[in-house]
Amino acid sequence: MPLEKPALPLPRRPWSDFGPLYFSNAIVAFLFSSTGPLAIVLSVGSRGGLPEADIASWIFAAFLINALITIVFSVLYRQPLVFLWSIPGTVLVGPALTHMTFPEVIGAFLATGLLMLVLGLTGFVRRAMEMVPMPIVMAMVAGVFLRFGVDLIFAFRDGFLIAAPMTAAFVLLSIVPVVARLLPPLIGALIAGAAAVWWLGNFNAPAGAIFSFAEPKLFVPQFSWAAMVELVVPLAITVLVVQNGQGIGVLTANGHRPPTNAIAFGCGVGSILTGLFGAVSTCLTGPVNAILSGSGDKPRQYSSAIFFGLVSIAFGLMAPFFTRLLLATPPAFIATLAGLAMLPILQTAFQASFREKFSFGALVCFLVTVADVPIFLIGAPFWGLVFGVAASWLRERADFGPSGTLRQTAADSQEPTAR
Repeated sequence: MPLEKPALPLPRRPWSDFGPLYFSNAIVAFLFSSTGPLAIVLSVGSRGGLPEADIASWIFAAFLINALITIVFSVLYRQPLVFLWSIPGTVLVGPALTHMTFPEVIGAFLATGLLMLVLGLTGFVRRAMEMVPMPIVMAMVAGVFLRFGVDLIFAFRDGFLIAAPMTAAFVLLSIVPVVARLLPPLIGALIAGAAAVWWLGNFNAPAGAIFSFAEPKLFVPQFSWAAMVELVVPLAITVLVVQNGQGIGVLTANGHRPPTNAIAFGCGVGSILTGLFGAVSTCLTGPVNAILSGSGDKPRQYSSAIFFGLVSIAFGLMAPFFTRLLLATPPAFIATLAGLAMLPILQTAFQASFREKFSFGALVCFLVTVADVPIFLIGAPFWGLVFGVAASWLRERADFGPSGTLRQTAADSQEPTAR
């Protein structure tokens, strides 16, 4: 079987791997995933004419089912492997909802899941991803994550009285290691931001009842050639290359060895299960795994993914309540929290991209990704990889090794990044 073997045997005392740092990382990552990305789902669903019940079912599956997959994979492979939904895939689905029925779109979700499952089982995904030099992959990651750093600056412009105390708390805790071990900097920023929001009275509570439980709907898919042609291949490319490429690149840069084929298999299974409830394709998330693998002891970081999964299960069960609650928070609060969490990740991505080999290809990839111009309904990060590799092949062919093969290059470039 081409699927990577799990890290057996299972730990005898798994609770010893848990701790406050890993719990705080999970909470920050969860706050990130349940605000901005969730707002995209709400926006796409509303513009596509989906009723509130269908959108709630989408959110339920996107969190709860993917959380179960996250917990299983993180325990088996002993590293943070958080699965959520594809944000570019959600954006891709938006135009389709204007001329297709939701059951047709769901049929495309299931077909995409089956395609990814087969590609994972055959081992093709790992071979394909080994052909892309890691500096170029990390340049794509830097281009995608750059907006979070920029949004941090904009948060000072749009909500200075919220962003300033949050950043001050983060910096002060970061420069005092003894205190940081007791109160992680991101949690300190979270507390300072919550206090600022309360003091300013900027919590915009929604009208009507806030609390309610999710009522998931099981959809009957419809398979049409129009939906297959328009959605299946772009969704599969978005998940396997763009989204999973970010997650795998981040985890590799932080010293992990992500099971590429198993991840593709998990995305396929997740896409089929969540698709039945109306959710877009499952992917290995980049930003969340970046937060979880950015601090703490590497062998213990998988515990933060378990924390994340447990919180996500609760969120999925009470999706309407938490959605209304979190969206009432000022945008500057979330932008600052996400930006502070991404600063060390951005630093790592830039260092891995422009340190030695493939620097020109990495630059081209970064610029194309930041430009964010889709081609043939496929997002800019994918084209960043394509044009980045092409640029290195034309101008930096010596970096590909004596044989000139990309496979050898991938191995060469991943090893120093992992260290």
